[in-house]
Amino acid sequence: MLGTGRMKVLLIEDEAKAAGYLRRGLGECGFGVDVAGDGETGLDWALAESPDLIILDVLLPRRDGWSVLAELRRAGRKTPVLMLTARDAVADRVKGLGLGADDYLVKPFAFAELLARVRNLLRRSETPGPTAAGELVVGDLRLDRIRHKATRAGQLLDLTPKEFALLALLAERAGEVLTRTVIAEAIWDINFECNTNVIDVHVRRLRAKLDDPFPRRLLHTVRGCGYVLGERE
Repeated sequence: MLGTGRMKVLLIEDEAKAAGYLRRGLGECGFGVDVAGDGETGLDWALAESPDLIILDVLLPRRDGWSVLAELRRAGRKTPVLMLTARDAVADRVKGLGLGADDYLVKPFAFAELLARVRNLLRRSETPGPTAAGELVVGDLRLDRIRHKATRAGQLLDLTPKEFALLALLAERAGEVLTRTVIAEAIWDINFECNTNVIDVHVRRLRAKLDDPFPRRLLHTVRGCGYVLGERE
């Protein structure tokens, strides 16, 4: 099993060539990696070993990735999960995220992109996370997703349902730049026309309530890319 002192990654992947490539690459980057070749073994290891992160393929023998993920969340495990799939379908991404996946990567992908996703998920898991069921914390911002309530520095933010949904999406993926397409698919329907300025309008309205009354900004525009929520120097 894995030694101490390194972040532990459990890779659940049945393709031996792909598993060997990812294990070697992640190992060279300082991660300790265990590989399970089927869903049943992967689930057993995930429950027994408590890895820092799980990379989970969707199409697996004995138990598919959806089932593994659902069972982990039913067991109360909050381990970050990066789903891998060969199917580039919005419905699959929605299904995975709905079951509790933290991120989603479509095959084939560049190792550099997978590494960036892994590091981002680990950073997010190390920051002060939900302090209560359904609560997200980013700096002095707190979101209660159960009560649809958001406060900053203890002050209640008067948000519309769409503004709250947008802020919750950004908070769930704090530190990650979200493109307009990603936001459109998550907050609006999948056929959303991204050439319109509705996203920018909602961001401006949200920023007026979230940032303008406070000395430090949390919602940042990354020119040519999208938006990111988090504290920056």
